[in-house]
Amino acid sequence: MKILTIVGARPQFIKAATVSRVIQQTPGVEEVLIHTGQHFDKNMSDVFFDEMGIPEPEYNLGISSMSHGAMTGRMLEGIEQILLDEKPDWVLVYGDTNSTLAGALAASKLHIKVAHVEAGLRSFNIRMPEEQNRILTDRISTVLFCPTDVAIDNLHSEGYEGLDIRVSKAGDVMYDAALYYGDRAKQPEWISDLNVHNGFALATVHRAENTDNPDRLREIILAINEVHITTPVILPLHPRTKLIIQKLGLHLDVHIVEPVGYLEMVYLLKTCDFVLSDSGGVQKEAYYFKKSCFVLRDETEWTELVEHGANKIVGANRQAIVTAATERVSDIDFSHELYGAGDAANKIVAYLQHYGHVGRAID
Repeated sequence: MKILTIVGARPQFIKAATVSRVIQQTPGVEEVLIHTGQHFDKNMSDVFFDEMGIPEPEYNLGISSMSHGAMTGRMLEGIEQILLDEKPDWVLVYGDTNSTLAGALAASKLHIKVAHVEAGLRSFNIRMPEEQNRILTDRISTVLFCPTDVAIDNLHSEGYEGLDIRVSKAGDVMYDAALYYGDRAKQPEWISDLNVHNGFALATVHRAENTDNPDRLREIILAINEVHITTPVILPLHPRTKLIIQKLGLHLDVHIVEPVGYLEMVYLLKTCDFVLSDSGGVQKEAYYFKKSCFVLRDETEWTELVEHGANKIVGANRQAIVTAATERVSDIDFSHELYGAGDAANKIVAYLQHYGHVGRAID
């Protein structure tokens, strides 16, 4: 069996690492990896392949820094030709990026089976490119691997039991990664130069809904600057966010560092006091390492984290962000197994081996 895996962005590298490791250990299963190039910066891409043991991509399309339409179209064209050459049994896509949609669409048009990992998530904000990508990818996939009961319920509500698409609750491959790499955390060399020995907050800002809205971005920056006065804030700054901040003439008065690799990110998550982030992946990673996360968005796909009190949605409201960071709750229960038992990758590979056809079922 040949599986063609498509990745392009940081969260996908982490997810693919867990599944690729199982594929390598499974006789009779071959994997071909395509890197679309969506994240091209060395700190956003190459370092993940190096430190996580992800196989070197057989193909790198080098497609980035374009509009959504141009990027997706170029990816679709490039992936289609590779599919014609490789003739895989399955195309495996992750998450909700342009790479995800392009891969699923190219395979679907060629009648190649598509497996979508992290399916069924909904923010219910159709203006988000990620929401559009995940809805469209789900609809044209063969198998949907859902991480949570909420994701399964979303698909039930959309009538998926009446479609020729299999739906399976596999658990979250990000949890697999957290368990596997948790003891391999790498302390960044630069952290000793920062005065954070009494604690710090970890922040990430990259979502288009924040970076492309000057008012929202300004509020978030003012808020984390204010938080930094009492709790030092470490902000690994996404290259695109950095460029927009410079263009807008905004000032960050926090500890700004270059994007970090996954093992350094694990160290920061394990040692920080709390997290401020608009990243879907970081919201969960914070939970895995028993840290509360204040979500810099107006909604989240990971509603179970809010319901259990681990996360709080603060949007781009300066006062809400500062208040949440100041009055943070310390008695959060992180014991709930919200995302499976850490064996999602094994379930996914076994499922792909067993089901080589389309069938109407929700497992």
